[in-house]
Amino acid sequence: MNVLILAAGYATRLYPLTENKAKPLLEVAGKPMIEWVLDNLAPIPGLGTIYIVTNDKFAADFQEWADRYVKSQPKLKFKIVNDGSRSDADKLGAIGDIRLVIDREELTHDSLIVVAGDNLFSESLEEFAAQAQGTQAMLATYDVGNLEAMKKYSAIKTDADGVITHFEEKPAKPETTLTGIALYYFSAATLELFRTYIAAGNNPDQPGRFIQWLYTRRPVKTYQVKGTWYDIGSKETLEEANKIFARFA
Repeated sequence: MNVLILAAGYATRLYPLTENKAKPLLEVAGKPMIEWVLDNLAPIPGLGTIYIVTNDKFAADFQEWADRYVKSQPKLKFKIVNDGSRSDADKLGAIGDIRLVIDREELTHDSLIVVAGDNLFSESLEEFAAQAQGTQAMLATYDVGNLEAMKKYSAIKTDADGVITHFEEKPAKPETTLTGIALYYFSAATLELFRTYIAAGNNPDQPGRFIQWLYTRRPVKTYQVKGTWYDIGSKETLEEANKIFARFA
């Protein structure tokens, strides 16, 4: 099982903090966001290569960071993948980046965990990986607990087996507080469908759009993340995350 960390965005809403530093390398409660992700992925047994897809502007920064981080996690193997973009105007989009890495690194022979590099988790993702084994695809979910807040997220409904039956991005009238987050598992066979999705001219940004397309074609299971999950999209939420995650540091 390989891992792909999405880190190619430009996070313009966080300017000037992210003008010269990639968002996942910004610190939260004493360590870069991406380390919160990796520290919770590290307990998963049998991890293969961890690919970090980024842009040309920050590729060298991620390589420098990875060279330092691996000293504390020597069992992990990293590869930085540069998607070649230089600005928000020519970026490939998250789904475009996933397809790029799948093709360039020939990843269709093994399963893949895909996670956004700015997702903060307070607990290990080992159970997520265990539950995902044997499925065609799995989406991590989180209970936001607030219908009004759900208007900026994706709304998920499932059947009794936890398989997605309804997926709606940013619903005007949400009926559930369960949202999908940027943590995914795809079997080797399912990875082939990223090419199909892109070839059909679908939107290459926002991984949730791929799930919205996929669940009507393949069963997509869900796993509700335990502990605290936090999505950082502004300076205010970054400050809030520092306070929340300080107690987990």
